[in-house]
Amino acid sequence: MGTTVSHAIKIEVRSRFEAAHSDIRAGHYFFSYRITIHNMGRDTVQLQRRRWLIHDSLAPTREVEGPGVVGETPTLEPGQEFTYSSACDLQSAFGRMDGTYLMQRVSDGLKFEVDVPAIELTYPFAAN
Repeated sequence: MGTTVSHAIKIEVRSRFEAAHSDIRAGHYFFSYRITIHNMGRDTVQLQRRRWLIHDSLAPTREVEGPGVVGETPTLEPGQEFTYSSACDLQSAFGRMDGTYLMQRVSDGLKFEVDVPAIELTYPFAAN
């Protein structure tokens, strides 16, 4: 699990290898991840966009960028949190994702980026 805090936004991540959706012989490794976004500040904010870099040890780095997360652009009042789950596939047993969220302060429209901690994607048996 990883955690970052920037601009009073705390991001916690956790990943998991999904054996039931993977085909190791075919080089298809599937990982799920769960992210919780905590608004620890005094202002209401809205998540506008996300940008991911997906690093696969046997494939070129992929970039995923677009509005919101999992089809939502959550608004978080002070003290609120938003949790979502998603997934990523790799061609290898080792990889990671890192990225940023573009947030907007509701009161004045100020936009700012927050870092998402790196999400380690490792096939459990390969790590031993």
